[in-house]
Amino acid sequence: MNGWEMRRTKLLALGLVLAGFGLGLGGTGATPPVPQKFQIQIPLGIPADLWELMIPADNPMTEAKVALGRDLYFEKRLSVDNTVSCATCHDPRFAFTDGKSVSEGVGGKKGARNAPTVLNAMFNEEQFWDGRVKTLEEQVLQPLINPVEMAMPSHDAVVAKVRGIPEYVRRFQEVFGGPNPVTIENIAKAIAAFERTLLSGDSPFDRFMAGNPNAISEAARRGWELFKGKARCITCHEFNPSSPFFTDFKYHNIGIGMKATQNFEPLVRQIQQMVQENRLTKEALDRLALTEGFSELGRFLVTRQPKDLGAFKTSPLRDIELTAPYMHDGSLKTLREVIDFYDKGGEPNPNLDGGIVKLNLTEQEKADLEEFLKSLTSDWVRRVARGEIKLAAGPTSENPTPRLARGSRSARR
Repeated sequence: MNGWEMRRTKLLALGLVLAGFGLGLGGTGATPPVPQKFQIQIPLGIPADLWELMIPADNPMTEAKVALGRDLYFEKRLSVDNTVSCATCHDPRFAFTDGKSVSEGVGGKKGARNAPTVLNAMFNEEQFWDGRVKTLEEQVLQPLINPVEMAMPSHDAVVAKVRGIPEYVRRFQEVFGGPNPVTIENIAKAIAAFERTLLSGDSPFDRFMAGNPNAISEAARRGWELFKGKARCITCHEFNPSSPFFTDFKYHNIGIGMKATQNFEPLVRQIQQMVQENRLTKEALDRLALTEGFSELGRFLVTRQPKDLGAFKTSPLRDIELTAPYMHDGSLKTLREVIDFYDKGGEPNPNLDGGIVKLNLTEQEKADLEEFLKSLTSDWVRRVARGEIKLAAGPTSENPTPRLARGSRSARR
């Protein structure tokens, strides 16, 4: 049983225990107001019960909250110069990435990491490449005040800016109530609620796994066998029906950004000194993660464990065809480059993961593997990327949450 399956089992057990006491998840015994039921079509391949279980008790889903979060997601006024929104780096046209090696914030400032997709991010055990926060709500907070992203001077400044927009004040009042509904916590909750509607499934591969042998090509079927076998991909990009995200949610050093001659000791000493002086705050950690050099320390920035030097989270593979360039630094431009990188055994370095070995794939096998990876693209995500479905707010907005007709199942929350 992998980490995700253990987590799912615990969540299910907790839900049953609390339900037995008549409390529900996060209940206190008091009867809370009943929120408007939120309905979403869960795409084929994604377990509907997981979506239900991953909704936080303190941030229930409602249509009004999701609509508010959607508008905030595309709202450039959340940045210091009104030029950058969440969607700048997590753009629907690029499967909720940005098509760049590393993201660019206000004034064209560049960070040091590639923008990961928001699709299915609600299922991540931790967020960001190094897992420095746990939840979507926590993740939302950091780019707002990072100087190379949205660059607001403080969260208080973000709140003040939103409070200065009457339409938002009215909508926050409707969604959250209370005397001061516009808070940084509620801003994060609204955006996170919208992000929990961004689900990727119903790909050709999902239909193949559901029993349609013709849903993917013969080459893709050969690629699937390679993925599970000779190519060893499934070792880290785990897949099974209860955890269909093609990741083990763990951190591995595969050599990207870790040249054998590179000396990280001075950077490690600086981190250790910051810890000793109590200067490694959440904000400082977020800035270091996007600073050249420090960024390559990877998971070590969070754990300060030598084994985590240069280790980064295993990326999910759904919609990988649409999210180039690849790896945490965007250094590999095509899927074939990624396959070639793994085929040669990664980049040698003292912390290279033991599972990274030469694969000796043939050119035909590489082509088949690439075809399989392309079969993981969601029909809905592809339509969004083509502009056939509009997510941004405004008179042209349509279908604001993914409601997939083919093979989907309804869930309520």
